Amino acid sequence: MPITHQADPIKRARLRWRARRGLLENDLIITRFLDAREASLTDDEVDAFSRLMELDDNELMSLLLARKEPEIELDLPSVHSLLGQLRIA
Repeated sequence: MPITHQADPIKRARLRWRARRGLLENDLIITRFLDAREASLTDDEVDAFSRLMELDDNELMSLLLARKEPEIELDLPSVHSLLGQLRIA
């Protein structure tokens, strides 16, 4: 049985590390979100978060500011839900 995100401190540290962004605005939004919600993230939310962290900074900023919506492989209910949480963080 695989270890969940919440049960593995290494996975949690890795998530924080991946959240570090080159664009300060992204970094501020993501850090504020993680400070408030990291301990309660589900594995589905962690997966959605990881997918978002694979984007370049400008694409991510456009999604965070609702300038555009997720497309193709990111057009998933879990990604939309997480974006909603990030946008109000």
